[in-house]
Amino acid sequence: MLVNGVWQENWQPVQAKDDAGRFVRQTSQFRNWVTPDGSPGPTGSGGFRAEKGRYHLYVAYICPWASRTLAVRELKGLRDVIGVTVVNPRLSDQGWQFGGYPGADEDVLNGAHYMHELYTRADPEISGRATVPMLWDKRTGTIVNNESADIVRMLNSAFASILNLGPDLYPDDLATEIDVLNTTIYENLNNGVYQAGFASTQEAYVEAYNKVFKSLDELESRLADGRVYLFGDCLTETDVRLFVTLVRFDAAYHGLFKCNRNTLRDMPYLHRYLRRILALEGISNTVDLDHIKAGYYSIKALNPSGIVPAGPDRI
Repeated sequence: MLVNGVWQENWQPVQAKDDAGRFVRQTSQFRNWVTPDGSPGPTGSGGFRAEKGRYHLYVAYICPWASRTLAVRELKGLRDVIGVTVVNPRLSDQGWQFGGYPGADEDVLNGAHYMHELYTRADPEISGRATVPMLWDKRTGTIVNNESADIVRMLNSAFASILNLGPDLYPDDLATEIDVLNTTIYENLNNGVYQAGFASTQEAYVEAYNKVFKSLDELESRLADGRVYLFGDCLTETDVRLFVTLVRFDAAYHGLFKCNRNTLRDMPYLHRYLRRILALEGISNTVDLDHIKAGYYSIKALNPSGIVPAGPDRI
């Protein structure tokens, strides 16, 4: 936790909680946008023009929010346009750390040891958590954005004049429906599993648990008509948002987060849907089960022994 630019205490998983013991997620601090001409986006200020090689993503394979941005980077063919640094999956006492684990990168770009060092470079007086994903501007040496939903949208459209590949993940004719379903899935499932895992009262846990499985049951029914994706034959950002939670469900949320009514393998339509998304070109590059398990099971508040389960070892 940073307070006025100074690291204050060992990393803790629960950012905040309400009076009922519900887990409350931190609001992202950096909300600028990369746009085709550098004009301001829906939030923040302007000056961030889409250019090849200018921007860099900091991510963790453990993190579903970061993996959203990795998936869209792959789907839009932006690997040669935007670089990536992967942090150590195991949470240190100073939060996200660079290097020190197979598949984790050193911060060659900025030479930082911990993610929070980059946050204080961008804002020496910042208070809050140093999170991933984070989009960095190499030209100005600052953070553009650390809100995954924003980054997904800008990767979908901002770089079209440089490289126009892959599907439009937010088509105009589905925008309203996408926004509605995004909100439902976020509140009940994407964030719902965290509310179950990090609940500090039985009542808060049961409430979150029920939301998670109500959402999964509704999605299972939605896919039962044989549709390929959530909106039929059209792959959208909502599919990406759902996929990143599903792909972690059996490995982490079922056991560690106590979302254990059933595994995802017990839901045939959702499980087949998961495998369809995973089979899309580039998506398997964004999933590392070893990092996912090592990261989640390093959370001392939930797993003080630090023992990482042997399975599952595949999707």
